[in-house]
Amino acid sequence: MTALPMVVPATDLPTRVRIHEVGARDGLQNEKTSVPTEIKAEFVHRLAAAGLTTIEATSFVHPAWVPQLADAEDLFPLLGDLKGVALPVLVPNRRGLDRALALGARRIAVFASATESFARANLNRSLDESLAVFDPVVRQAKDAGAQVRGYVSMCFGDPWEGVVPLHQVARVCTALRDMGCDELSLGDTIGVATPGHVLELLSLLNEEGVPTNVLGVHFHDTYGQALANTYAALEHGVTTVDASAGGLGGCPYAKSATGNLATEDLVWMLQGLGIETGVDLGRLTATSVWMAERLGRPSPSRTVRALSHQENQENQGDQEQEEPQE
Repeated sequence: MTALPMVVPATDLPTRVRIHEVGARDGLQNEKTSVPTEIKAEFVHRLAAAGLTTIEATSFVHPAWVPQLADAEDLFPLLGDLKGVALPVLVPNRRGLDRALALGARRIAVFASATESFARANLNRSLDESLAVFDPVVRQAKDAGAQVRGYVSMCFGDPWEGVVPLHQVARVCTALRDMGCDELSLGDTIGVATPGHVLELLSLLNEEGVPTNVLGVHFHDTYGQALANTYAALEHGVTTVDASAGGLGGCPYAKSATGNLATEDLVWMLQGLGIETGVDLGRLTATSVWMAERLGRPSPSRTVRALSHQENQENQGDQEQEEPQE
């Protein structure tokens, strides 16, 4: 059978996309039970072996906030042998930053909100108060030679406030850039964005002085729009896309948030468009199947399910051919 998907390049899209893999942090933080540290470490190693070069490893938050990631100090040293792989970690404040820097982390992420309601639910502060907390964190991280990513959640809709005004998102993005954030990730935390909305926000950010080359997109697939929204972002010139292996994840502070865009679904689309990612889809799929087995449930990724079903059928056919004929 001819290898699928068929490659049909689009001339108006980037030639290469960097996937910011969030499965090990954003994916596992929403699990009802904590995954053993050794399993997390192997998960990250398998993701790296599949060709992912940016893998968000963990979060240095207080264990009471996200108990699933309470093992950050134990996990991060287990990843020290990964060469050529960026391992960003999330920090909520200067205490979290100190813990991360002490272990050698040099890729830092802070998590801001575009809305008042989510800032209070997630950070227990107003929007402006949370930005004030992040300012010294970002500056200290930059002084330590770290690269800083600023997450902006609820960019396209909020479960309490509804539609989020575009200028409100732009204000938060501009504030994070002024602090010194090297990169911004625009989060569709509850998965309500549509392609036109994505393009409108990206255009406004450009008008406000935020260049496309510092922007990444982070879509959830609540309404099945994650790939369509990603395509719109690619059309605008975005080359960094967040995704989670196997479609793991959600948000513990926004109950309407479902899983992230599955990395396998993203890679399948990008391969068909002739866009380079450096990711081996077969190895990535095997990794997600492996993790799904440890979590005790099937992967929600359509591509994982399709490729796994195809492999099972091929293996069954091989076994039937090997059986002796009477």
